[in-house]
Amino acid sequence: MAATRVWLSALLLAFLLAAAPVVQVARAQSEEEAATAEVVHGADLGIVSDDTQVSSDGPLSPAPGVETVCVFPKNAGKIVLAGEETELLVGLQNEGESTLNVVAIHSTLHLPFDHKMYGQNLTVQNFFNASVPVSVQATFPYTFAVSKFLQPGAYDLVGYIVYEIDQNPYQNVFYNGTVEIVEAGGLLSVESVFLITLGVALLGLFGLWAYGQVQQLSKKTKKAPKVEQGTGTTDANMDEWLEGTAFAQGSKSKKKK
Repeated sequence: MAATRVWLSALLLAFLLAAAPVVQVARAQSEEEAATAEVVHGADLGIVSDDTQVSSDGPLSPAPGVETVCVFPKNAGKIVLAGEETELLVGLQNEGESTLNVVAIHSTLHLPFDHKMYGQNLTVQNFFNASVPVSVQATFPYTFAVSKFLQPGAYDLVGYIVYEIDQNPYQNVFYNGTVEIVEAGGLLSVESVFLITLGVALLGLFGLWAYGQVQQLSKKTKKAPKVEQGTGTTDANMDEWLEGTAFAQGSKSKKKK
């Protein structure tokens, strides 16, 4: 019974893990639909480099009424291949009182246990003529690439979108979460390794359960030991039982001869 309960619990855990990516994909699709509601035409890409700095006298804050969202198209697992370009979409909704002009998008990579330690400063992508009127939602593409020499693993990506309203600079954080850096051409991700490990563990539990069932069946079907009877004892009992009969007399006469 204990082995059966463990087996059922393992099956339930596997079902929940299998359903989790489906929920993530559905959530990503809904966010992508919201982010691509309207694209502002006439926006020109400026200089794209890793060395461009976004100038400001101090930390920038978001403007009232400006909301942002981020979507990784067709990449619900947020997998980033080292040394190759990764594309994401930044959705911006202007519910303020004035038209805003998007200046640039940039991002940084941090170690997950300490944001003060930078893994890499990523691409700064400048924009020209990228205005977003009031009550309009716009989408801006952003492409970045991490170093191919970066150690694979989980990192925290922080993305910023810088814009101006009445020549005053503002900044929104459109993404602050974990991404998985993997080697280009790598066949296995952390999620794949986890699922393979889970499958091996389930097979091990099934093997233990099957072994227990076989042991129980072998105990039930175990045969009782055979009782051997000596030949001499059997012959003596037969002579005693036949004593006084014609067969016994015939046997004695044969022995005399």
